[in-house]
Amino acid sequence: MFFSSLFSTSPITFVLILILCIAGVNFVNTTPAKIGQGYKLISVEKSPDGGLIGHLQVKEKNTIYGPDIPHLQLYVKHETDERLRIHITDAEEQRWEVPYNLLQRETPPSLKETIGRSRKNLIPLATSEYSGNELIFSYTNDPFSFSVKRKSNGQTLFNSSSDDSDPYNHLVFKDQYLEVSTKLPKNASLYGLGENTQPHGIKLYPNDPYTLYTTDVSALNLNIDLYGSHPMYMDLRNVNGEAYAHAVLLLNSNGMDVLYRGDSLTYKVIGGVFDFYLFAGPTPLAVVDQYTSFIGRPAPMPYWSFGFHQCRWGYHNLSVVEDVVENYKKAKIPLDVIWNDDDHMDGKKDFTLNPVNYPRPKLMSFLDKIHARGMKYIVIVDPGIGVNNSYGVYQRGIANDVFIKYEGKPYLAQVWPGAVHFPDFLNPKTVDWWGDEIRRFHELVPVDGLWIDMNEVSNFCSGLCTIPENRICPNGTGPGWICCLDCKNITNTKWDDPPYKINASGIQAPIGYKTIATSAVHYNGVREYDAHSIYGFSQSIATHKALQGLEGKRPFILSRSTFVGSGHYAAHWTGDNKATWDDLRYSISTMLNFGLFGVPMVGSDICGFYPAPTEELCNRWIEVGAFYPFSRDHANYYSPRQELYQWESVAESARNALGMRYKLLPYFYTLNYESHTTGAPIARPLFFSFPNSPQLYDVSTQFLIGSSVMVSPVLDEGKTEVKALFPPGTWYNIFDMTQAIVATEPHYVTLDAPLNVVNVHLYQNAIIPMQRGGMITKEARMTPFTLIVTFPSGTKDLQAKGNLFLDDDELPEMKLGNGHSTYIDFYATASNGTAKLWSEVQEGKFALDKGWFIEKVTILGTNGADGAFEINVDGQPIEDTSKVQFITAEHKYIYNSDDGGDKRKSMMMDIHGLKLPIGKNFDMSWKMGNSA
Repeated sequence: MFFSSLFSTSPITFVLILILCIAGVNFVNTTPAKIGQGYKLISVEKSPDGGLIGHLQVKEKNTIYGPDIPHLQLYVKHETDERLRIHITDAEEQRWEVPYNLLQRETPPSLKETIGRSRKNLIPLATSEYSGNELIFSYTNDPFSFSVKRKSNGQTLFNSSSDDSDPYNHLVFKDQYLEVSTKLPKNASLYGLGENTQPHGIKLYPNDPYTLYTTDVSALNLNIDLYGSHPMYMDLRNVNGEAYAHAVLLLNSNGMDVLYRGDSLTYKVIGGVFDFYLFAGPTPLAVVDQYTSFIGRPAPMPYWSFGFHQCRWGYHNLSVVEDVVENYKKAKIPLDVIWNDDDHMDGKKDFTLNPVNYPRPKLMSFLDKIHARGMKYIVIVDPGIGVNNSYGVYQRGIANDVFIKYEGKPYLAQVWPGAVHFPDFLNPKTVDWWGDEIRRFHELVPVDGLWIDMNEVSNFCSGLCTIPENRICPNGTGPGWICCLDCKNITNTKWDDPPYKINASGIQAPIGYKTIATSAVHYNGVREYDAHSIYGFSQSIATHKALQGLEGKRPFILSRSTFVGSGHYAAHWTGDNKATWDDLRYSISTMLNFGLFGVPMVGSDICGFYPAPTEELCNRWIEVGAFYPFSRDHANYYSPRQELYQWESVAESARNALGMRYKLLPYFYTLNYESHTTGAPIARPLFFSFPNSPQLYDVSTQFLIGSSVMVSPVLDEGKTEVKALFPPGTWYNIFDMTQAIVATEPHYVTLDAPLNVVNVHLYQNAIIPMQRGGMITKEARMTPFTLIVTFPSGTKDLQAKGNLFLDDDELPEMKLGNGHSTYIDFYATASNGTAKLWSEVQEGKFALDKGWFIEKVTILGTNGADGAFEINVDGQPIEDTSKVQFITAEHKYIYNSDDGGDKRKSMMMDIHGLKLPIGKNFDMSWKMGNSA
């Protein structure tokens, strides 16, 4: 929820813009063209851990944005074959860095390593290279600059040098202004630098603003710093038809502007250090693997979280929630999780229940009922703790001294309960107190997960505030987001009014605007100025620890604010979007970005958060949202009801799209395991599977689920067809597997898409595990399996493979070896007139105990069967195959550009009547048709 969501530009933002305009503020950064002459490298030596340590000295002092830091320490290390770290900080004074206990990593050598001691390991300055297995770090002494090259082909990945003609500076390092740039080839495709809503699609667009500073500004606002800060980008280049990807992370939590000009990229940061990590790739999947290996693998999600979720701000009482659940059931639309926004709370206070609208006995009875069915219940928690002496959560918070402070007193702000204090999650005592409050609440209400919102952190007021003495605040009338505290601005500190103004909220808003005053103090004297953008991240860590400690179950947390590493603890939704066709389109790019950021469990509010969606828009949105990794309908308090059953046409689209999602749950859940072990996104840009096709680099209107399922939705009003780009290969329509499309190179195909139809296609060479589906994941996951084998059409030697991961999804860890999981690889070949399908099972006992079996196999792209059918299970032949039936249908080619290919007939063949235990190795073979 966000106060400005009710308007595309909130009244508050509008007034601020007006005031700043009247004051003559120019919203374009007016950084001088050149600041100083950079630094000189005066010594460099090997560090005890095999890295480099250098000493930099400023060449020409100036006072633009404050005095230069005269001496810097450079530390460079190849931490792995694929990862290079470049760390630059003040050589004499400790500076703020992202806490090492929050994001664990190697600690650089202590300060002053390069000053005032004998030199045994000095490297001649003429030596300018430090080579690893994959990357080469090179440096120039005067003025100091550095570059990183790929060893295999000499390609320059990062180059910080600045020429006189460049519109950026040499290295600048001041207390509150750091600048460094990199040259880029003009044909590079960049992705990342979020969180923002990118109107031009997933590729970074030259001269668009990229400001990183966590802010409660609605996602409907374009090109503005939103809820998360991810100073990471991936660079994809195509060199002579060969793709090479790498990534660059600047691990820094301070506010920053990143200026991308197309041929260069400049960081302008208002604090901290330069802590760069380069990840060598060279494939997009390898980049994300290396990145998440460093920042933390994505959290394992429970199986039920891949079901459909329903939420609304404005379920005024429990009976409304009960009706919603029953109406979904009546409409035969799958539903796994019902959510409450703040409606269940007593006076909007965390960890409470409204005794009138959500009386505990009735709520417990409702939860018993839905839990017995297999459904789950999740509620919202905001960080602001209401200032109320009769409120136990507040009392215990004060007693444990857990709140962020200003001049020694808990900092006062206003959010939904009225006056609040904000917990300081950098304080170990706060983490313990928070865990205890979650435990107490879970005993009151056995929720199945927590939704942490407003944690950028959001504040309805600005500056230093007090509670008014002569009026009630809030008074219960009017919008709840209007500040009613007595407040005064704080502008007399360097933290509240830094010399360089980042483009906050797109208008150079003061960085303390509608958040905690940046001169407020955290644990150990840490300023909000430095720690602001990690607030939501630190809350996610504390919440994860608390939930995991409750019943030993796998936590589910949904967080609005995120930072580097948040995906290790939480899922994310893209915030307050608008019910427009444009916002439907934007949701795809934002979802794909978060896959790059290591937050694969992501989705947008289906049908839009506000205002009322049209019936047609909601139809099309559920057809996209059914394939988001996190699939939830959510609406604003002031919007009409928009549950999927409200319109019969939308209900039909939901039954169609969600029906397929629930059949694909084994595939989604296996991708969850892949994400957790390799970082691979669940939803991916097309170029992840086809990196050598530059035509796919900016496709933002289609996406892949895993490597083999492509969604091509309608994103425009009034359209009943969609122009979809098909990468090379054979693609089968998942709703009608007799339909095939064959492309020898990326090609647009116009597909029929009536109102209740979404186009989803399966790629060749895959084996997709599916089940029968159902109304709830608990039931759907116990139904028999089908394997879909997708051979390429028109070739002779056919191969396909796939996998399946199954486990007890309540366990905190998602892994093999615990006796509660099974992993299967599937393989298929067809050549020389014989087809074969087999499995290789690891730790089959769990699957056998569950009784899971394969009832059907669908083979796409061969010429059917012509006898000699054999099945073996664990090496033993199945003698009686009398119940096995073969049903074939010839493929219809919607498009086939394979003019020079083999013109054999291609068939879909269903093998029915099987009962193959998932937990045992099997193999089956048959002779194919004569013309195969």
